[in-house]
Amino acid sequence: MSTEEIKDLLKDAESRMRGAIQSLSDDLAGIRTGRASPALVERLSVDYYGTPTHLLQLASISVPEPRSIMIKPFDAASIKDIEKAIRASNLGLNPNSDGKVIHLNLPPLDEERRRELVKQMGHRLEDARVAIRNIRRDLHNDIRDYEKEKMITEDDLKRGEDDLQKLTDKYIEDVAKHGYNKEKEIMEV
Repeated sequence: MSTEEIKDLLKDAESRMRGAIQSLSDDLAGIRTGRASPALVERLSVDYYGTPTHLLQLASISVPEPRSIMIKPFDAASIKDIEKAIRASNLGLNPNSDGKVIHLNLPPLDEERRRELVKQMGHRLEDARVAIRNIRRDLHNDIRDYEKEKMITEDDLKRGEDDLQKLTDKYIEDVAKHGYNKEKEIMEV
């Protein structure tokens, strides 16, 4: 056993941390800002014939105007289910339907709602940081096990721990950047 195994562990850690960042990115895309975006609704869960299904799989979603989202279901029978899911979401939007298409008009956000959204985003950022720290902890334990089993030297252990910490710091900083950018977007009037 050599430092190759540690490198493999670090690659695994980086891959998992990147996944946590991607998940955070997708999550933050669903938080409403002042502008309309298909990402606001595409991951909404709709009860479609008894099966929870993402809205993206049930309809085409477009943004005809900066403060408007248009949802055109592939199956017109699903309109009521889609409207119900939108009302049940915490987006605070009221769907308008003509029987074929659903229109969502985004009212401007007031200061209180903006602060609420930033707070909500803060919880998601913390979840991402916790996920990254959990990945670090798991791999740290693996590296220590290798050292206990005399598969690597104490120097390799130290080097592996240092590299793992640098990787963790990099991704924690990435979480902060995502948060900063999203907060700027939310607070923009």
